[in-house]
Amino acid sequence: MSMLTPPGMGGKYRITGNRFPKMHRPKRRFRLVFRIVASTAALGLVAWGSVQLIDVFTTDSGGDTVKASSASGPASGDCKPGAAGADAAPVKAPKPSAITVNVYNATDRTGLAKDTADELKKRGFKIGEVDNAPEGLDKKVKKSGLLLGAPAAQKDGSLAVLGTQLAKADTKTDGARKGKAAKSVDLVIGDGYKTLVKAASADRAVTELTKPRPTPSPSPC
Repeated sequence: MSMLTPPGMGGKYRITGNRFPKMHRPKRRFRLVFRIVASTAALGLVAWGSVQLIDVFTTDSGGDTVKASSASGPASGDCKPGAAGADAAPVKAPKPSAITVNVYNATDRTGLAKDTADELKKRGFKIGEVDNAPEGLDKKVKKSGLLLGAPAAQKDGSLAVLGTQLAKADTKTDGARKGKAAKSVDLVIGDGYKTLVKAASADRAVTELTKPRPTPSPSPC
């Protein structure tokens, strides 16, 4: 028996040789893998929580969170009444042939009233008086023109139709117009006048007047 053999141990437990045997515990690879997985999961949870906190404090009026809540319904303070709803009935506007236009020249340039009246006649308007502007308006119209008519001319669309022919003109109603005068409208040519709107553009503008307009729908608030 070797001197390295502990007392009472023999047979298959007999130790021979001059060195002690290296006695190690079996490697625990499973525990090592488990610890790595657990550490990775913990780090992932911490990172995810940090992202969520940052998102809460940085997502405001332009963020995705606000956009999503707005899509599901009106947010507090964002409710806007009068949203566009169904189209209204087409607007009734008279044809140029049903409108009598008086053309007056309020500038010091000669011939403007006649030339403008001739062009309006070509476009289908009826022409009434063609003359210099009355004293109360002469040399006092600074824009391209002034459109005048009775309140009824504004309601039935006569002034709007005439307004498609002249850009940047003022429009006013005159409640004092009675009788025959109330059935016509005036175009007073001003200092800013250069020419009428091109006929094709004016025709398109008249067509737009008769298209249905969207009506406000009740507010969902």
